[in-house]
Amino acid sequence: MSNSTTGEIAAKPTETSAAAEEQQTNVSLSRGFVNWMEAAQCSLAFTSYQSGQLFMVGLTGDKKASIHQTNFTRAMGITIAGQRILLASDTAIWRLENILGPEQVANNVHDRMYMPRAASYTGDLDIHELAVRDDGQIVFINTKFSCLATLSPTHSFRPLWKPSFISKLVPEDRCHLNGLAMQNGRARYVTAISRSDSVGGWRDRRWEGGMIIDITEDKVVVEDLSMPHSPRFHDGALWVLDSGRGFLVRIDPKTNEKQNIAFCPGFLRGLSFFGRFALVTTSLPRDGLFKDLPLQANLETRDAEPRCAIYIIDLHTGGIAEWIELKGHITELFDVAVMPGCRCPSSVPLNSPNMASLITIDTDG
Repeated sequence: MSNSTTGEIAAKPTETSAAAEEQQTNVSLSRGFVNWMEAAQCSLAFTSYQSGQLFMVGLTGDKKASIHQTNFTRAMGITIAGQRILLASDTAIWRLENILGPEQVANNVHDRMYMPRAASYTGDLDIHELAVRDDGQIVFINTKFSCLATLSPTHSFRPLWKPSFISKLVPEDRCHLNGLAMQNGRARYVTAISRSDSVGGWRDRRWEGGMIIDITEDKVVVEDLSMPHSPRFHDGALWVLDSGRGFLVRIDPKTNEKQNIAFCPGFLRGLSFFGRFALVTTSLPRDGLFKDLPLQANLETRDAEPRCAIYIIDLHTGGIAEWIELKGHITELFDVAVMPGCRCPSSVPLNSPNMASLITIDTDG
């Protein structure tokens, strides 16, 4: 789909035309979105585990929005590391590499083309967020086993840390550990829905049991959050999505005082920063209502309907500067990342003819 204001994306490009037509998603952009992208000189990537896709948003040469999609089953956390993308899926962490040089353009449009080069198969760990340390080690939130982990050349994972209230490593998703914040190239903060140490016990404390844990001190530093996601350290402050209430929250790292910065209509997941702007995704409720969550009352107070969208928040004002909204088959998103210096990215689909025939040669050194 390439369009400046509206368009459609298919839930699964490989389906029959009849099925694909039933699963179309309409995409609309705010009036200033294209201008924002042009001024920022960046592209965006976001994921939907519901539809199992990685999306890349950029601009064509004639300044129209381009949305490129590639299938990855249960696409979850995404991180950009230079010219590399790391993506968590249902049973693996994928490594995608840009195969284009600085002056190369594919199909007269794309200045980056990401090729899947490796997959580290972990099994179903329900990996949520992931990041790369300064030493190159990949770290990720192993939600099923309630721990922070890294890859193992032999086994499914190697645990690095678990909350002190988790008594043992078992595949029970006890506290719903879900978010990871890096600081100075090291893992520093994680989010959990509750202190539960029993199978699925976090579901009983969704409305107010959420917390942020400083893993370097093994200490809970922020409490009374509702289903928190995506902690980040940015511009000298700790940030988090208070998802069960609908707010982007700034936290003073010295006092741990919380400040609501912006309300977004939907269930928040995924947080990325670009200068004075924060980017988040919102999802629709699965059953029509956000049952047992303060978010439902916050929506009703504002006479607002939940949206499946990517919001660009101006941190100077706390207002929504621009947005992308999806209506139709895709109703849930997970993560969003900024791709600086990239105008119009694309990726090569798994098991496609291009993946077999597109051969590149490393001539460096």
